[in-house]
Parts: sequence; structure tokens; C-alpha cells
Amino acid sequence: MEAIVLYPSPAIGHLVTMVELGKLVLTTRPPNSISIHILITTPPYRVDDTASYIASISSDSIIFHHFPAISLPPCATSSVPAHETLVCDVLRLNNPNVHNSLRSIIDKNYKIQAFVMDIFCSPALSVVTKLNIPGYFLFTSGAACLACALYLPTIHKIIDKSIKDLNTLLTIPGSPPIPSSDMPKPLRDRNNIVYNSFVENSIELAKSAGIIVNTFERLEPRAVKEISDGLCVPDGPTPPVYCIGPLIVAVAYNKRAAGMHSGGNSIRVRAKDMQIEARAALSESGTSRVSLTRLLKSWNQS
Repeated sequence: MEAIVLYPSPAIGHLVTMVELGKLVLTTRPPNSISIHILITTPPYRVDDTASYIASISSDSIIFHHFPAISLPPCATSSVPAHETLVCDVLRLNNPNVHNSLRSIIDKNYKIQAFVMDIFCSPALSVVTKLNIPGYFLFTSGAACLACALYLPTIHKIIDKSIKDLNTLLTIPGSPPIPSSDMPKPLRDRNNIVYNSFVENSIELAKSAGIIVNTFERLEPRAVKEISDGLCVPDGPTPPVYCIGPLIVAVAYNKRAAGMHSGGNSIRVRAKDMQIEARAALSESGTSRVSLTRLLKSWNQS
């Protein structure tokens, strides 16, 4: 049987988005022809409880593999590091568990067509590459944010100061000029461990077999085009980009839309426009469906 392996970071929001991707893939295949395998880390810190959610999703077609708990080295726990640092350390140290889980899946006669990971799970790309499994990233944010992530290594090269020490507009392909003070906090200090982890993650993004983005082209046409044209990775090739969003839970979407409808006429109009655009993107001829078809075709060729 064919299999797709998904590897989310520990946050519940990233897990839910990965699950929605898996459910979407299942709708494109005949029953019992493919299975979704989701790797779950056990971080040594408190996270949102996912047990009930996982129990509600688990089935013969969606299988969860739980990693054993790991211990961080003393140097990483002697002080209180940033949450992002903990996440990166945990995912890097879980590489042996990723390898063991993949070998276990293969040994059960599954053919792994693709390995899809969260951006924070980028250390696993080297593992799947050694096993000759195509490695993809699921970028849970939109295309403009992806453009920034892909361009981050270039910013690191051409600017020798920390972003926090600048007072300027940053020109990033795919987005309007961004005030340096508006950049995410983990990216502002180039001497910070978290910053370097983000740069490494961005470099790995460009090495992948493809990037799946939680958006649709009609929502962010400029960002999608400039990424696809290679402007965000000027020093090398840009992997294929697949816009297959919005990957959302229907119940959560309905609640958000209902809240917008109660917020005044202008907001009601915006909510209605959102619904129309989302339906159009997810229709048979919509850009998301086209991208999904391209993605599945690339998996079939692997």
C-alpha cells in the first residue's frame, strides 16, 4: 500500500493543519489504496493536550506514530531558553526517531510516496534524503510569509547588522516594503540562537522537493508569482510551490465567519467575499484543486 508520512511540530495548530492535509489527500484516492502516517513528538515541556483530538482522528487510514520522550542536554536546560529554541532542539534531537519510524513503516511493506514536514522540522530533511524519500514542506502560513522565509538567508548575507539595529524598510520579493521593526521578534537579533535556527530552516526549505502553502493563488497572486519566478532564492533553484489552501477545520471556519457577520455591514461584506473566494479556489477548476493535482502527480512519479 502507498503511504504519505506527515511530520508536524508539537503545536496543536500545526498538527490540525497537517491532519487536514492528510484528509484532503485521502479524498483523492480510492478507499484503502493509501494511508496517512503522522509522526508525533513527545516534547519535554508542556504543550496543549492533543490526546482527545488524535483519538477522534485515528482510523485505519490515518495512523499516528508516537515518539518516545527525549531529554535535552544539560547545556540546553541550564537556563530558560526561548520557546522557539526548545522546539528546534527537540525536533533536531528526534531525528533518530524519525529514521526508526520510517524504517518501521517501510518494513511493513508500505511504499512511502512523500514525507511532508513542518518548517520547524527541517532537520528531518537530511534523514528522508538518505532514505531516498522525497521531502516536502507544509508551510502553514500564507505565501507572503513564505516569501519572507525563503528570502531570509539573502537578508542574512547582504545585511551585516541585526534587524533590531536597523531603522529602515526591508525590500522582500512578494510583499510590500516591511519596516524592520515589524519583523517577527525571533528574526531581529542575528546573534540569537533562534535567529540562526530560522535561517537554517529557510535554507532547508529551498532544498526540498516542494513547498505546500496554506493559501490560494487568487488571494496572494504577487507573492506566489515572485516566489515561483525564483526572486526569493536568488542564489539557487526554487522548489515547486503548491497552493492548496485554505486548510481549515470547517467548524472553526463557520464560527469565525459567524463572528464577522455580527460585526457590522462592512465586515459582513468581507466575510461573504472570503467565502466566495474560498469556494472558488476549492472548486474543480480552482487554483487550489489544480495545485493539489500537480502535487499528487509529483508524488506518483516518485
